[in-house]
Amino acid sequence: MSSSQDARRGRQLSPARYAWVSRFALILLCVIVVSGAAVRLSGSGLGCSDWPRCNSEKFVDVSTTHGAIEQVNRLFTGLVTAIVIAAVLAARFRIPYRKDLVMLSWGLVAGVIGQIVLGGIVVLTDLHPVANQGHFILSMILVANALVLHQRATKDHKVRRLTRISALQKVIRFTVVMGSVAILTGTIVTGSGPHAGDEKARRFDLAITSVARIHGITVLIAIALLLFVAWKIKQQSVQQLFGPLEMVLVIAVLQATVGYVQYFNDIPALLVGIHVFGATVFFLSLVNLWMVSNQIAEANPEITDRNSAIVS
Repeated sequence: MSSSQDARRGRQLSPARYAWVSRFALILLCVIVVSGAAVRLSGSGLGCSDWPRCNSEKFVDVSTTHGAIEQVNRLFTGLVTAIVIAAVLAARFRIPYRKDLVMLSWGLVAGVIGQIVLGGIVVLTDLHPVANQGHFILSMILVANALVLHQRATKDHKVRRLTRISALQKVIRFTVVMGSVAILTGTIVTGSGPHAGDEKARRFDLAITSVARIHGITVLIAIALLLFVAWKIKQQSVQQLFGPLEMVLVIAVLQATVGYVQYFNDIPALLVGIHVFGATVFFLSLVNLWMVSNQIAEANPEITDRNSAIVS
């Protein structure tokens, strides 16, 4: 056996080890959402006035508390970048090779690069709320990508594309969309309220009471849809979906509770941070519900009802 073949064999990665890499990437991407929120909630959004340098004099400057907090978040972004690059390299050497895992891991790289660019735009636009909003939305896309990658990495086969979608799956997908709308309206509330990251940062010119009311309505609609999904699941006796659905429902109710408590207590920073973490977990639970419903449909085609529509 040649030395090149030996080296290639030495770089091979087992499915279990690759699943560990994908899990680590998911955890770090969730942590950085919270650390980014901590920068904003501590008023450190402009702790570094330049990008990628901290300021015009120093690349790294921790002489102030706000600057140190912002620098730690930037350095943590570097760690996340390293792990998603590792996820791509690991996917290339995973045995057996899976193209779907490689493509999903490249999605992480693209997302992190987008986050780095958006982070620069946030600083250079003095924390414009639209830039901040885009930063958070891209974070949700990234953690969803990481969850899909990890869940697929734990399977011993590539997920097949469904040819039919049942009425139950349609309702679940619509519920996921509505839950995403609730998160989106939440970012508008954030962009209209306090905790902009700096006292001089711009805000949306919207009444906080009005946007909070709209956000609350979208949350209640999402919860109502989840209850409807629960009824449909019970009606069709799809037992495997009860666990994922209960998780979404519990998180949704807790999120709504935290939201109302923070609103009626002048929006304290700590509760906002908890709410940001909750939004991340809520979105992940929605994506998980979607994925589990697809897995069940793939494994049990008979569950697909007669009114299913062909996917083009």
